[in-house]
Amino acid sequence: MRTRPVLVYDGDCRFCTTSVTFLERLLRPDCSLTPWQFADLASLGTAQRRAEYEALWITPTGAVYGGAQAFARLLLRAGKGWAVLGALLTLPPFRWVAHGVYRIVADHRDRLPGGTAACALPAGRR
Repeated sequence: MRTRPVLVYDGDCRFCTTSVTFLERLLRPDCSLTPWQFADLASLGTAQRRAEYEALWITPTGAVYGGAQAFARLLLRAGKGWAVLGALLTLPPFRWVAHGVYRIVADHRDRLPGGTAACALPAGRR
């Protein structure tokens, strides 16, 4: 059984990998960071379709949080002042705003710094 949570992200997307690398250096969270392309998604209790759609935070007990809530959990795990921000992102109305911002970023990541045309393609066509 896993003892640490796992953040699953799109390893084919340069924007995503750059963002995760930056957050890892900044936050130093106590978790595993794994591209969904190399994760055993079935043993983590999730499906490829969901992992293609959003970043996922999977707890050792199997709870799965997606999108902005995955990053809220990452911030909570980072501790210090980051945990306060993470806690806020789990509460309405901050949760709703965070979800909207996450969807805008995720849907347009190919146009953001570090993004590539591959980020816009469905996973099966990369």
